[in-house]
Parts: sequence; C-alpha cells; structure tokens
Amino acid sequence: MERTEQNGGQAEEYESVGAVLAALFWNGEDETLQQESLQELAGLAETAGFQVAGVLTQQRDRPDTRTCLGEGKLRELSQFVKANGAELILFGNELTPSQIKNIEKACDCRVFDYSMLILEIFDRHAVTREGRLQVEMAQLQYTLPRLTGRGIELSRLGGGGGGGGAGARRGKGETLLELQRRNARRRMAALRAELAALRRTRGEQRRARMRSELPRVAIMGYTNAGKSTLLNTLTGAGVLAEDKLFATLDPVTRMLTLPGGSKVLLSDTVGLIRNLPHHLIEAFASTLEEVSQADLLLHVVDASSPACDRQIAVCRELIEQLGAGHLPVVTALNKIDLCSRGQPLPHLPDSVEISAVTGRGVDRLLQAVENTLAKSRQTAELLFPYAQGRLVEQLRSHAEILELDYREDGIFLRVRAAPAALGRVAAWRVYPDRHRED
Repeated sequence: MERTEQNGGQAEEYESVGAVLAALFWNGEDETLQQESLQELAGLAETAGFQVAGVLTQQRDRPDTRTCLGEGKLRELSQFVKANGAELILFGNELTPSQIKNIEKACDCRVFDYSMLILEIFDRHAVTREGRLQVEMAQLQYTLPRLTGRGIELSRLGGGGGGGGAGARRGKGETLLELQRRNARRRMAALRAELAALRRTRGEQRRARMRSELPRVAIMGYTNAGKSTLLNTLTGAGVLAEDKLFATLDPVTRMLTLPGGSKVLLSDTVGLIRNLPHHLIEAFASTLEEVSQADLLLHVVDASSPACDRQIAVCRELIEQLGAGHLPVVTALNKIDLCSRGQPLPHLPDSVEISAVTGRGVDRLLQAVENTLAKSRQTAELLFPYAQGRLVEQLRSHAEILELDYREDGIFLRVRAAPAALGRVAAWRVYPDRHRED
C-alpha cells in the first residue's frame, strides 16, 4: 500500500502496512458463513492495499461493551499484533467510538472497523468529482465521533489543513482533537454545498435521459461479480475491471443496441456487499438511484462463488431497501467458465449462463433483456400528419417499429414502446377500424 499526505512540503508514505484481521462471531453461528466472512474481510484488506499478517477470532453470546472482544482475547490480540509487527487491526464488525479507543489503547495499534475499511477502499477507487466528495463526506460523518488522536492517519482527516498532518499530531492531544473536530465540521459544511450543486446537475442529466424515453437497464450485483467487465463487453465502455472488491464506484451509463435494433441506456452501479452500512448507502445515493429508477435490473451473479446463494440473498434484500423490488429482473449467471463440471447453479427465473470475459452466452442474455422489456411495453397504432415527420424519426430511437406505411392521410405506424414514450404521441394514436383498409 502506498499513501501520500502533504505536510508543509513533507511527504508521508504508508507502504505495505501489515494488518491483523479480527472478528467476533456469535455462539452457534454457521462455520461456513464465518469462513466466508473472513475470506471477504481478507479480500477487502487486500483491495485496500494492506498486507494480512494474521487472523484472530472469538465466539461469544454478545460483544463486550468496552472492547468488543473479551478481556483474555484482547490480550491475545495485543500480543499477536506485537509478535507480527502489525500496524493496523481490521475488524469485521461495527465498533463504537469507545470500543475503538479502548482497543487502540490496549493494543497500541490503529483500529479500523468494517465501515472504516470500506470507506478506505471507496476513497481509493472513486474517480469522478462527485464520487470523491461523497467518499470524503462519508468519511467525515463516520470518523468525527471517533476522533481519538490516533486511528485516523489513513483517512482524509489525517492530512487536513489547519492543524492536520503528521506534524500536528505531535501536539497536545485534547487541543488537537478540538481543532480537528472544528476543521471537520467546516469541511462538511462546504462539502454539503458542493454536493448539493452536483446532485442538481446529476438530477438534470437524469431527467434529460428520461425525456429521451429510452428504456433504462441498471447492472447491479454483489461486488466483484463482474458487472464492469460485462458493461465493457456489451458496450466497449472501457471501465476499470479488476478482480478486486469495489474495483469501480462511479456510475457509468452507455447506450446499448439490442438484437431487435431497439436501444437502451445501460448503467453500471456500485457493487453490493453484506452488511453494507446504512450511512454508506446514503453516501452513494446518487449512484444507487440508477437502480431504483431503472426499467429493468440486470443482476450479475458470480456463479463460481461458493457463497453464490448468500450473495444473491444480500442483493435481493438491498434491492428491496432501495425501493426497486417491483422491477423486472434478468439474472446473468456470470463466470460460468470458472465453474467446475457438474457444479450446481442457482435456479432463478429469467436467468442466463454467461462469461463476460469470453463472451459466452452474451447474445442470449441480450435477447432475454429484450424479451423482458418487451413484456412491459405496449403496442399502439399511430397516424402522423406529414408535417410531423420529425416525430416519426424521433420515435425510431426509442420504439420498435412493427409496421410503417405512407398513406394519403398521413404516416401510419404500428409500434411497440414503453408507456411513457407512447404518452408523448398520444394525440396521434388511432384505433384499427379508423384507418385500416378493408
């Protein structure tokens, strides 16, 4: 890992930070689920650029209110950190500010809980201006009550102006903390204003796309399921696609032509993950709105993952939370090329086995998307005066033309389109018995 913060011209670098993974599980919790959780935590650590030095877990009926882990296990954790020369403890649980402070004091080591780790990854992978501001706001909102004088060096607060930076951290503790809190609050006020302006712009862009009346398809799914790879395969979008969790965060929308010739707007969205903290969902509302405002969801599933069924359940739950549970769904069972022979696959309606890398099954997937969208479309017959010929050309871009006839009394079309598109040309809608020739 490399991270550089400017401090009066001095560069402070963090390279290859060794991290110990820690997690508290409940007594009786499924062991397979525990192992999957630890593997996912290790994947998050790797994505953040940390070197995993070891793993320590404990099972209890409830977390210790002061330190999450029990007293004996905390001593073991402290000894383990020192023996392995670790600089950071990454918890797979949500911790309170006081728990973070007490664990750091006992282990003489920085502590990131689950949300802080995800925020660190978001910070690294956000590319657009809005994405980076969203990350910074989420970091400040989450970190402000947790400012304890340490454990924040890798966040944006560590390099903040007016008292931040490595040099300032050597000042008096309480005075420094108050200064950091004031700086954080001022920065949050500025971020709110800038984000509000950017969201207004994004809202105008989204309304413009809606006015185009092209159907909107949102690619969603568990992180690292292959969403960006599929977007690149379908549209040549050139989006970063890596075998890492949360490799891409910022929404990308591209136009896609379906087999029948009709066009749709295809949007990639941030990956979902188990126990995604609510404040992170709020921070990336503009990205996730692409899901809730779509006409169809293209759910990408990593069919090769042993945790496939649980990942599908997580995505379905979050879809409901986003208010998109009513939308039609086409499921892409991705990475079929990595599945072993005879490996059982999920039985889901409207699912297609594909490989976004090799292109296998992509044609059938596009046909499934087209067929599913067609089910929600309506067929109508229209008669335009010749003076309105431009409307006919506009209609071609977002409707399937089933019949076109130039008649004496106007241009006749039989089309299949979304209800919103037909609403704009309702004045020219006719009934068969009014224009069909005997």
